[in-house]
Amino acid sequence: MLQRFLARFSAAVFLISVLLAVTACAEDPQPVLYVGGIPDQDVAVLEARFNLLAEHIGEETGVEVRYLPSQSYAALVTGWDNNDVQLAWYGGLTGVQARLAVPGSQAVAQRSTDENFTSVLVAAPDSGIAALADLKGRTFTFGSESSTSGNLMPRYFLAEEGITPEADFKSVAYSGSHDATWKQVEAGAVEAGALNANVWKTRLEKGDVDTSRVGAFYTSPGYVDYHWVVRPGLDDVYGEGFTQRVVDALLKLNAANGGRDQEIMQAFQADRFIPTSNENYLPIENIARDLGLISEQ
Repeated sequence: MLQRFLARFSAAVFLISVLLAVTACAEDPQPVLYVGGIPDQDVAVLEARFNLLAEHIGEETGVEVRYLPSQSYAALVTGWDNNDVQLAWYGGLTGVQARLAVPGSQAVAQRSTDENFTSVLVAAPDSGIAALADLKGRTFTFGSESSTSGNLMPRYFLAEEGITPEADFKSVAYSGSHDATWKQVEAGAVEAGALNANVWKTRLEKGDVDTSRVGAFYTSPGYVDYHWVVRPGLDDVYGEGFTQRVVDALLKLNAANGGRDQEIMQAFQADRFIPTSNENYLPIENIARDLGLISEQ
């Protein structure tokens, strides 16, 4: 009898231990790292880019990584503020906004092209628009209001030419993304627009653009733009040294390696990422303040 009781007691203790372990796991699951990016291109392009990137970082860090799409540039900054996303691909302006919202956030990597990025302005070849001055009295679209290459810097260069869009253009609109901008000009919905030069070049190379209906007539001087930003405190959540492992995973990517590395970097229209820092984006912050696109903080 005693042996039978002890056996049943041991089994009950084991079962309780298992249930407690399962409950503990359910209450304290392995944290997921969420990666996001500004929705500056078509959805299919973004999903391919960030899903591959999430897979790579997950394998390099040993943490589950998922891509969390954003509906707008502003939504990604809000998601950063709410800790919905812990690693994000921002433009120059949105990166500044995110770091102002969450002090301690760090710009860690960019493409070499982001050291000297450019915008293009496009119009129909037969529109009579061949210079910035020709835009006066025309309908015009920027990209997103929070876009560096689709709004902030085009406005800056227009201002240097003495042009104020709201005063000098027939109408001013916001398409929401770089692809939407050239498509609207191509369709005749607006007479001209501003967009990211990398996106424009890629769409031309792929033959997506009807060049009889839309072409670039202006390329801006260079400025700093896109970059990766990491939230502060990731080591406390995912383990000591985790932030550096994420940075290393980004910097390890090289299109010359072929395979997935090449796929990822082609999706980012570059060969590899290089280190960067918050200080590199101070000129963007200053321009944004001057143009009233970020409030004083």
